[in-house]
Amino acid sequence: MRRKTSIPPSPLPQRHGVDPVRVRLPFGAEWETVGAYLVARLSGAAPGAVEGMLASGLVVGTDGEPVAAGTPYTPGLWLWFHRDLPAEVPVPFALDVVHHDAHLVVADKPHFLATTPRGSHVTETALARLRRELGIPALGAAHRLDRLTAGLVLFTVRPEERGAYQGLFAERRVRKEYEAIAPYDPSLALPRTVRSRILKERGVPAAREVEGEPNAETVVELVDRRGDLGRYRLTPLTGQTHQLRVHMSALGVPILGDPLYPVVTGPVPAGDFRRPLQLLARRLAFTDPVTGAEHRLRSGRTLRAWESYADWAGGLDG
Repeated sequence: MRRKTSIPPSPLPQRHGVDPVRVRLPFGAEWETVGAYLVARLSGAAPGAVEGMLASGLVVGTDGEPVAAGTPYTPGLWLWFHRDLPAEVPVPFALDVVHHDAHLVVADKPHFLATTPRGSHVTETALARLRRELGIPALGAAHRLDRLTAGLVLFTVRPEERGAYQGLFAERRVRKEYEAIAPYDPSLALPRTVRSRILKERGVPAAREVEGEPNAETVVELVDRRGDLGRYRLTPLTGQTHQLRVHMSALGVPILGDPLYPVVTGPVPAGDFRRPLQLLARRLAFTDPVTGAEHRLRSGRTLRAWESYADWAGGLDG
């Protein structure tokens, strides 16, 4: 059995708060050169793009020196390079910091801003923004919020402590409380605890409930009512993908602005910031696994449909 090899430090700095791509040449592969492997591995790149990077010396090894396309393939070799970043429409809303110490940064994320780089959202993410604005290149995410959900997200300052904070979420030692705006249904008996089995398949936008042992549990409470709208407090006791959105839709009161539940609608064009999903990660409470401090954090954001349904329904940006 091959021993696990530690990852060497990157010889390239971040760009715009984004780490370089790291590639390790796999064992058991049958490639003659580094260039042949990278062209096959990065088959989604534009024609000639990989060859151009190699010819320009943009692919480097552990020592920071350029690796030529004709370099013989060596299993286990580490390579780094910066990908061409896609043009992104800036998310025109503030990313507020509600807590910052030597170990943690807790940010109050706006709607439409992804938590971490993924797909077409790279520099316009909470992680990349915070790295740039706070000057903390090593900042990492301890958990994630959906891009369309606003509210509190926890980031770690020291990479060696990240596992301890991630463990808080994995072991359900964080009390999370969300707020949602959805239709009011007088026939819906609340509060109640919703339990179901949720399946999220790779490549399928929406999750779905299936038969079987429940793996998702949410406490749903009605906090207030204004005409046909309700303001709900949602307390997830588990952390399945889209859990709150699935459970509210299953109750017959889907969250306002949800493009997936109960019906998947067409993708929102880039730069369309109208009618944000009315879901907010309102509170986080936990005992710090490193310092022992008790944290009780609250988002300062409001949900626009509750403040002015006409403004939200009219599609004013914000």
